[in-house]
Amino acid sequence: MKKHLLSLAFIALLGAASATSATAQAKMTPGTVSVGGQAMYPNKNIVENAVNSADHTTLVAAVKAAGLVETLQGKGPFTVFAPTNAAFTALPAGTVETLVKPENKATLTKILTYHVVAGNMTTDKIMAAIKAGKGTATLKTVSGGTLKAMMNGPKNVVLQDEKGNISTISTYDVIQSNGVIHVIDKVLMP
Repeated sequence: MKKHLLSLAFIALLGAASATSATAQAKMTPGTVSVGGQAMYPNKNIVENAVNSADHTTLVAAVKAAGLVETLQGKGPFTVFAPTNAAFTALPAGTVETLVKPENKATLTKILTYHVVAGNMTTDKIMAAIKAGKGTATLKTVSGGTLKAMMNGPKNVVLQDEKGNISTISTYDVIQSNGVIHVIDKVLMP
């Protein structure tokens, strides 16, 4: 009897969780994607959305330290390859703490703008460029560097930085009012 009651309680709990999730999803407007547990609204700009993502608190802090908030709130369009907190944590110990110091602002700015491409590079556009480039597309970053985009399987785009490191796009086409964000799993280095 106790097992049966526990099973019923568990089923009721799952039902309540599903209903809550369905309600939250129903409140999201069309074209809205969830990143870091929060809705990313296509009518908001890159900064307005990024500050709400629990997975991008380190990126947001770095953008603020570099003085790039106003730029990324600008008209754009911008394509931002946004590293997660885990990507920053994977850097050697002390790297982030060192980069956000005022005396390292120029280096931090270069690294962050290396994650930005002018224009609205949706996945379809990136894949078309890869196809046109016979397997590799070269993307010019706002910092003046280059990223190479390649396919890793039929639907998975990866980026290679100038040091040869590979980053995988984990969430594609988070549409913003001033561009698009693609979530990546590694910090890219110029």
